[in-house]
Amino acid sequence: MENNTPKRELSRDLKARHVQMIAIGGVIGTGLFLGSGSAIHKAGPSLILAYILAGLFGYLMMRAVGELLLSNIKVRSFIDFVRIYLGDRWEFAIGWAYWLAWLSLAMADLTATGIYLRFWFPFLPQWITPLIVVIILVGLNLFNVRWFGELESGFASIKVAAIIALIVIGIGMILTHFHTGGHTASVSNLVNHGGFFATGWKGFVLAFPMVIFAFTGIEMVGLTAGETEDPKRDLPKAIKLVPVRIAIFYVGAIAVIMAIFPWNQINTEQSPFVQVFAGLGISFAASIINFVVLTAALSAANSAIFSTSRTLYILAKNSQAPKQLAYVSKNLVPTTGMLASAAILLLVVLMNYFFPSSVFELISGVANTSFIFVWLLIMFAHIKYRSTVTDLNKVFFKMPWFPATSFLTIGFYIFVLIVLILSPETTISVIATIIFFILMLAGRSLWMKK
Repeated sequence: MENNTPKRELSRDLKARHVQMIAIGGVIGTGLFLGSGSAIHKAGPSLILAYILAGLFGYLMMRAVGELLLSNIKVRSFIDFVRIYLGDRWEFAIGWAYWLAWLSLAMADLTATGIYLRFWFPFLPQWITPLIVVIILVGLNLFNVRWFGELESGFASIKVAAIIALIVIGIGMILTHFHTGGHTASVSNLVNHGGFFATGWKGFVLAFPMVIFAFTGIEMVGLTAGETEDPKRDLPKAIKLVPVRIAIFYVGAIAVIMAIFPWNQINTEQSPFVQVFAGLGISFAASIINFVVLTAALSAANSAIFSTSRTLYILAKNSQAPKQLAYVSKNLVPTTGMLASAAILLLVVLMNYFFPSSVFELISGVANTSFIFVWLLIMFAHIKYRSTVTDLNKVFFKMPWFPATSFLTIGFYIFVLIVLILSPETTISVIATIIFFILMLAGRSLWMKK
């Protein structure tokens, strides 16, 4: 096994359409379908502004990722750039943080798959579905990276179709002043029920953790650089379209929902998407959206299997993890890293067996915190990279309005971290994640000594 490790590299089998759909899938998280009802109740119509701000800084972070990756296409991921510009210690930190981020996000979404299937099969134990999903997805991903691209393209297509259907139907309801549930669909609903900032600035600020959770995974297209057929052509295209996708899929969808239903009449017990389709008299609306949300959860689990295996591969190649994890199979897939991550992922089966009611909230908080730490390190690496550039004319795919945009992005993510720490629902998750990073840095010192 070890003899094969240096001979094989990851393949470049991801086509332009795969990269585009992976980028779309990364932008659209389960939080939009499932958590937007609670977010609407916290922030009211000002949630639209929260999504715009989070989307803007998500785009700027992606521009930093793009500039780093395209400054040297021989370097295959942003984790490597952290090593180059911030040093081995921080590569170790971001690598294991990213691994934890995706594992915890996948655990949260795998937990959700068990909940969603019980909508149709109420007597199905919550832990069985995650077990079946992990086995199937790992089996398919072991073939080659193109299987991941095809799966993600299919999952993303379903999510896109649901959102576009909601927006088109919603606009029709608004233009015809459709009457449902005792009120009329109208753009005036965005300001007629307590104003745009109906819950005040506090509600607006407290909505950011849920907004950020919807964007987790947005950076994953940057991890595909090492397996993309033509990164210089495909990555800029995918990143440049991020603002358009955010405007349509988040701002458009949320604005339409709150124009159809006053924000304070949206049911937090179900997805707002269900409420819109049910308002039209579609009796099976809940089943349709349940299927879409289940697809979104499967997409997150699929992305996690890809991301965690590639992260372990990179860490092992750079002596930051056991070298066996760098093994690449004949199909040019990091098999050992994938199976190791899948084994840890199966812990969620046990968690759902013993703690079915509290596992989702705890794990999603860990995912949020871990992703923010990763995004911050990407921004710091990009700033350090720019300090080494002597001729800006040679920089491909420049970060716009650098350095102001970089420091504003860092400030925004620090602000969200503070909100997460101060929010009672996520305090424990943030503290647990910080302890994990401290242990990782301490463990790295022991690892290097060994």
